[in-house]
Amino acid sequence: LGLWETENEQSLFGDKLLSCSPQYGFINTCLKSLVVEKFGEETWAKLRDEAGVQDTFLTYEVYKDEITMQLVTEACKLLEVQPEVVLRQFGEYFFEFCKRSGYDHMLRTLGGNLFEFTENLDALHSYLALSYKEMNAPSFRVERNPDGTMLLHYYSDRRGLCHIVPGIIGAVAKDFFNSEITMEIVSQLEELERTGKKEHVVFLVTQWPAGPARSSMVGSKAGTQSLCEILICPSLFPQPPHQKRSSISFSMHRSHWETIRGLVRLGKGKLLRGFEPVYPMTLNVDLKTFCHAFPFHIVFDDQLVVHQAGVNLQRIVPGLQTMSICLDQYFSIVHPEVTFTISSIRKFINSHFVLQTRRNMMPEAWRGRPMLQLRGQMIWMPSLDRMLYQASPLLRSLQELEERDMHISDIAPHDVTRDLILLNQQRLAEIELSNQLERKKEELRLLSQHLEEERRKTENLLYAMLPKHVANQLKEGKKVEAGEFKECTILFSDVVTFTNICSLCEPIQIVLMLNSMYLRFDRLTTVHNVYKVETIGDAYMVVGGVPIPVSSHAERVANFALGMILAAREVINPVTGGPIQIRVGLHSGPVLAGVVGEKMPRYCLFGDTVNTASRMESHGLPDKIHLSPTVYQALKNKSFVIQKRGEIEVKGKGMMTTYFLERNLGVSEQQIMGISDIEVGAGQQDSQMSYQPGVHRPGLFAV
Repeated sequence: LGLWETENEQSLFGDKLLSCSPQYGFINTCLKSLVVEKFGEETWAKLRDEAGVQDTFLTYEVYKDEITMQLVTEACKLLEVQPEVVLRQFGEYFFEFCKRSGYDHMLRTLGGNLFEFTENLDALHSYLALSYKEMNAPSFRVERNPDGTMLLHYYSDRRGLCHIVPGIIGAVAKDFFNSEITMEIVSQLEELERTGKKEHVVFLVTQWPAGPARSSMVGSKAGTQSLCEILICPSLFPQPPHQKRSSISFSMHRSHWETIRGLVRLGKGKLLRGFEPVYPMTLNVDLKTFCHAFPFHIVFDDQLVVHQAGVNLQRIVPGLQTMSICLDQYFSIVHPEVTFTISSIRKFINSHFVLQTRRNMMPEAWRGRPMLQLRGQMIWMPSLDRMLYQASPLLRSLQELEERDMHISDIAPHDVTRDLILLNQQRLAEIELSNQLERKKEELRLLSQHLEEERRKTENLLYAMLPKHVANQLKEGKKVEAGEFKECTILFSDVVTFTNICSLCEPIQIVLMLNSMYLRFDRLTTVHNVYKVETIGDAYMVVGGVPIPVSSHAERVANFALGMILAAREVINPVTGGPIQIRVGLHSGPVLAGVVGEKMPRYCLFGDTVNTASRMESHGLPDKIHLSPTVYQALKNKSFVIQKRGEIEVKGKGMMTTYFLERNLGVSEQQIMGISDIEVGAGQQDSQMSYQPGVHRPGLFAV
């Protein structure tokens, strides 16, 4: 929860920005994991694009808080749910995500019941702050009610995030203590006792056992009911999961007093009536020994007047040697953020307190150093009306120790702060190493992604030059054998008076004109699933039925030819300023196809069919589609309108009866051009079967 709060300095959905702290990638990674696990990768990709954020986040990297807020906002829009629902579900998932991330054992040892767990959350946040230095966690305070419920006080710098708390606490109660809870907001206000404007939300937490365990309490007699509830009430002393069955599942045939004895029996037949410590008549520790044994303690009264201080603290803050000085003159409270009064301190006495020296009250030698921070426990001594602050220096690393001109020897030998500094020094090094590994992993992921993009570009370029299956064979180092195709339809086209246009125009004008025309023709090859063989100058060659045989090759090429005529009207002749004119010729027959060359391999067609198709184009007329007899036979019973041209002499072929293709009654011009997705009726398709002009199916050749 502290990690989440660190990165969300801005209250949800338009509230004013309260402060400017960074966020850690751990939370964004958790949010991504939640979306991917619950809604899938596609939903995360859409959410990420809508929010305008990157795909991955580094655990210890600091990010702007707007990233998380934008993700939450877009998630509410995308999933059409209220922010409270998103935050509560995130709270539940965040608990599971923390367990999976290695925090399970740490969380389980926080407390033996939900009250103790929540009471020690601040201590957990204090520990996490050693690794997450930018973390600005909320504070929690718990009060027990006589009826077994409890009041959970939640303090935060940010508005709108309190709905995460029920999600996290509910998941903790269910998983660790086998119980269900309800959390109701009983008050929500700005805390006046705390410095700055803090949101103070009070939850009423009601807890009961999950499943059958609750029914075992229902049949209790009136005389034993209250005691049973006190002993096994989960809001006070819930059993951990590994103990719940053996301690609560008792037989209904036993008397209730036997059950109670079974719960409280301890050792050799003795009943546990409560532990009572034994105190000495006098304190057997002299004052000097105490001040040396606890070199950073402070004793002060309800007026904050200091009456006692440890020797090392006196050395660092000489002002403490002066009698009757006030503690708040030399120190300020960093955590919890409360006003420096005895009433505020007693209100949060179960929290750990962090005090920091005031720079203007420190000796001259300390003015340029970082201020000393103490972390410890406040203990009220009612017999003396004094407060004991038992503390240790708050140091995260050896570097911080050196910056304050302190040594390990300044810390008492029994103080675990010594070990904590050394262990955390190693942990910080491990975190830095982990962070570097994460960075390298992310760099490799991005590099792999870029390589994949370049590979796709290279493949697309290769597939534009060769058929896909042929290109794949060449990539695998296989030899591509030439293949014979018994049926196919070949198309040739050229620009009318192209030679004259070239003689009257600048070369750049010719390039622009051809590029404009070929871009339109190339798009039509995708629309009608025909293969572009090559272009030479103004000549454009297309084949249907090669390299993948299809029965509708003639219909495909015919529709493509009709599209060429329409597309040519959009290309301007640089000489006349009007549309260019093209001639188109089609012929069907057998061909031999294969790859020619190694340095610049080309997929070429050979055979008399190629020559005849070229003759149909050269003997054609402007803006006409010239058909050979074989193409006419393939199209005559379809929805095409064909006009007989008659017998003409074809060079190298003699006399031939040829035809002009005018239109296709079965489809509109929009479908021919691939603009509309309206399907052609089944009765009009005939043998075209699943082939539908205008329906874009990249890579689909077979019917």
